Amino acid sequence: MIWTDFHFFSQSLGIQTAVYVLLPEHAQMMEMQGAKLPTLYLLHGLSDDHTGWLRNTRIADYARKYRVAVVMPAVNRSFYTDMVHGAKYWTFVRDELPSVMETYFPLSRERAGRFAAGLSMGGYGAMKLGLLAPDRYAAVAALSAPLWLHASLDGHMEDPDFARELNDIFGSREGLLTGEGNLTLAAETLSPEAAPRLYACCGTADFLYEANEAFIAAFGQKLNITYVREPEAAHAWDYWDKAIRDVLAWLKLESFDNVW
Repeated sequence: MIWTDFHFFSQSLGIQTAVYVLLPEHAQMMEMQGAKLPTLYLLHGLSDDHTGWLRNTRIADYARKYRVAVVMPAVNRSFYTDMVHGAKYWTFVRDELPSVMETYFPLSRERAGRFAAGLSMGGYGAMKLGLLAPDRYAAVAALSAPLWLHASLDGHMEDPDFARELNDIFGSREGLLTGEGNLTLAAETLSPEAAPRLYACCGTADFLYEANEAFIAAFGQKLNITYVREPEAAHAWDYWDKAIRDVLAWLKLESFDNVW
């Protein structure tokens, strides 16, 4: 696939930002005769950046057989949130990023051609897109994500630096519980008919496993979430490399032979 290291000034963030974009090769694009590409917005985790997926998985190899574009933005440690003391990363990911990408690249502007996925914090961001912008995405997938976020973070509040960071993002624990950062509120109000297809997976050895179990117990049946437990898998790239390949298959995109 073609790899593009794309930089632009974000109006939402007020800074220059970077996005990795994977596109099919020229010959494949020519075969498509101007058709817009199905697009996967692939989100990174808390300690990573937009380069993580390309550095640590075979996402380019997996995506090429589907002729799907992959957009990987940088969002720092934002939890994909319009921060109380910081930048508007939710506005950026929800609104500005698709608009910019669809202006400069031949990407689908239709719900049926847009998908989102991510790992850990990025899985939280993908599920947030699915629950709070359900009219924009056909399917979203959360890999090893803190879906029950307030419970997932409680154990980390003893670290004063991390506690201050979370307060900068959400304002307070009460702000997290009552605001759009609490995905349980969005899941409670979203009707099954309006929801995109939803997917979650987590390893049983992951420290976020219980948070996934709780979220699925509460909303899995209501929202028809496809849920995969991976025995003994931890919060690690070897698992996510396998999981993203499974997600691409789950998206039910058209596949192609002779993609090399």
